[in-house]
Amino acid sequence: MNAWKELTITVNREAEEAASNILIESGSAGVAIDDSADYIGQEDRFGELYPEIEQSDMVTITAYYPETADIEAVKAQVNERLAELTGFGVETGEIALNTQELAEEDWAENWKKYYEPARITHDLTIVPSWTEDYVASSGEKLIKLDPGMAFGTGTHPTTKMSLFALEQILRGGETVIDVGTGSGVLSIASSLLGAEDIYAYDLDDVAVRVAQENIDLNDGTENIHVAAGDLLKGVAIEAEVIVANILADILIHLTDDAYRLVKDEGYLIMSGIIAEKCQMVIDAAEKAGFFLETHMKQGEWNCVIFKKTDDISGVIGG
Repeated sequence: MNAWKELTITVNREAEEAASNILIESGSAGVAIDDSADYIGQEDRFGELYPEIEQSDMVTITAYYPETADIEAVKAQVNERLAELTGFGVETGEIALNTQELAEEDWAENWKKYYEPARITHDLTIVPSWTEDYVASSGEKLIKLDPGMAFGTGTHPTTKMSLFALEQILRGGETVIDVGTGSGVLSIASSLLGAEDIYAYDLDDVAVRVAQENIDLNDGTENIHVAAGDLLKGVAIEAEVIVANILADILIHLTDDAYRLVKDEGYLIMSGIIAEKCQMVIDAAEKAGFFLETHMKQGEWNCVIFKKTDDISGVIGG
């Protein structure tokens, strides 16, 4: 193989995760994301110098395909699936697609240098699957992931905040339901944080396979059960915690089922929420019967933690 084919798309930030998944599922070996928001608040971080970047609502996602890929067919497939996002109320903006061929230069291995172990929370560190020499400190819990398998390596703000929320809530022995599991990172984290049983669901069969492959990379995660599922439809398992890191327009359709399944004094964690749609999600959860306990923000992204309780003294507005 002498070359790789590069497909670059520009979409609204709200569609970033969904678009990245579409590219992976169309056969990409990996994606790189260029987001102007990544430079916000970085000026004094570790003394590094960052370029002046004009802020934009649009992000650029670059995907890489083997030279044997029919890139025109891939473009058509990606275009079709991106168009479907608008049907879910997702703001994609004016989508731009571009392609070019790249000299290989051992890209299949070189891209891995951009993924290094990352301490995400006090206890949780994401470690790429090929890292062999990382030594955990006392109390540090390692989540092994293959970033080439699917979007969701733990470094995106929506995933980070979900991990913070799980670390804040889980005390051990809980049943957790992970809706739209993607890479499986939240299920793995739940297991490491002491949850007794985790049930992970995703509508996409590729995500189900990828999640299982990532779970298998981590020892002691036999308590995670992965299956295809459309949100919480048909689920009868009750849980202390339900977590969902997906698009706001989809989150509002699971709140009633979540209230049905969350045990009394249990929690619903929802992330993946762009700023202008956060109130819509809060309204849907409160209408279902939940009370807002915690609201986290990082840039334009939001994560909200709701509690199912009759004692509202410890929740926002209680």
